[in-house]
Amino acid sequence: MLTYPVILDPMPRKRNSAPVASGMSTKQMKRRKPINSEYLKTIEPLTENQEKFFHDYGLDQNMFAYGAAGTGKTFIALYLALRDVLDENSPYEKIYIVRSLVATREIGFLPGDHEDKSSLYQIPYKNMVKYMFKMPDDNSFELLYTNLKAQGTVSFWSTSFIRGTTFDNAILLIDEAQNQNFHELDSIITRVGENSKIMFCGDVVQTDLVKQHEKNGIIDFMKILEDMKEFSLIEFGVDDIVRSGLVKSYLVSKMGLGL
Repeated sequence: MLTYPVILDPMPRKRNSAPVASGMSTKQMKRRKPINSEYLKTIEPLTENQEKFFHDYGLDQNMFAYGAAGTGKTFIALYLALRDVLDENSPYEKIYIVRSLVATREIGFLPGDHEDKSSLYQIPYKNMVKYMFKMPDDNSFELLYTNLKAQGTVSFWSTSFIRGTTFDNAILLIDEAQNQNFHELDSIITRVGENSKIMFCGDVVQTDLVKQHEKNGIIDFMKILEDMKEFSLIEFGVDDIVRSGLVKSYLVSKMGLGL
């Protein structure tokens, strides 16, 4: 780990004041334990639509990736977000992963803060992050991941906690977007603040919503985004499935039967 020389203020200060490290960017100084971006692997797109996602994201587009499961939509979105947040030259400082817990929308009645309540769905994202970093052992990764969360670089929210919040200098990743009704999607996109980007991932035909008018909400929302020059919408299909063996065969058969 790099150590930085410390510049001490020549003026008297209180004993509990922290020294300021030189050679550190503003972004690093905001973090208690800066994450070394060199640990992040270089990940390349595997399919044409993944390549298009990388390309359009690089043009500073907001993104909406939809279509078949197993195509790596969430994985590449999270990777690009991490790469940007760990880049000292980017304006982005935090990643907010937002989901609607459909069957448990009464999450607000559960004890704890939004982080405690969203722990139900955090494990898959932790596994993705583990694959993205090259760490010598599991303990090293656990320390890194703990730091990512402790310093607020990655945090998890449910749509129940979005109202009244503005996200500045952040990347919002809205996953399983098909499980959010129009009101929720509308509330989320209006929370995007200065120097921020938003990405939606989902499969419009695999929703957990029950009421028909709620199911149609994402279709209406996508029509609005299609009319906005700030958004790039990319549909992922069977050819984009990156799972191997049994899983890919199952997903292809399932889609072929229209299930």
